[in-house]
Amino acid sequence: MNKPLMAKATAVWLVDNTTLSFKQIGDFCGLHELEVQGIADGDVASGVKGYDPIASNQLDPEEIRKGEASPAYRLRLKHNPASEGEEKRRGPRYTPLSKRQDRPAAILWLVKFHPELVDSQIAKLVGTTKPTITSIRERTHWNIGNIQPIDPVALGLCRQTELDAAVQKAAKKRGAEGEVMSDDERRKLVSTETSLSMSDEPRLPTAIAGLENFSLSRGEDDEKPQRDVDAASLFNLPDTNDEDEDEDDR
Repeated sequence: MNKPLMAKATAVWLVDNTTLSFKQIGDFCGLHELEVQGIADGDVASGVKGYDPIASNQLDPEEIRKGEASPAYRLRLKHNPASEGEEKRRGPRYTPLSKRQDRPAAILWLVKFHPELVDSQIAKLVGTTKPTITSIRERTHWNIGNIQPIDPVALGLCRQTELDAAVQKAAKKRGAEGEVMSDDERRKLVSTETSLSMSDEPRLPTAIAGLENFSLSRGEDDEKPQRDVDAASLFNLPDTNDEDEDEDDR
């Protein structure tokens, strides 16, 4: 347990009853420093009643005195034996009821675009069970004909950092097993930031693809001597020298 119960209410109490800095309160309650400043200004958590961490046996008064004496001091939460192992809960994550109907679409997206992910990774990302993943992989799901693949990050079922970490783990495992990956698979197995920073391979535009030999042949023809063409012969104009000779004969 790395932050107190009712963290925002605890921050309200600390802002109202102590002289701790915004950063100290934010670090203790798991909030951003600007969010704590918003609480002090009344823009955030308006109407939230403060929760005393001393009365709830989460913080010693001595910790508050040390923090007020030194702005660099970090408050330490009291150890609660009942909270041990609380954050190491095994099994799929909890998915709200409003988003459970979106899980098949997210599973289909992961199966289609990241086939390197194993069932346990997909179950952890989306919060589903392995039988459901298997039914979508084998296209035996009862509603498989109506399921459209949708990015789980866009659905809010997982974070982009979590998806990138799972993909990187899958890439490392495949590399350790010695599997050969194509260029497209390598692009899929890198994180979003790395993929966006990668430069595209130089390619010829489709309109001029296959014209390399043509340009070379034209270059050889250009080296041949060409006949001089004057404007008079090009437009069939009478020669001015012939006209002068006719006037002299007259």
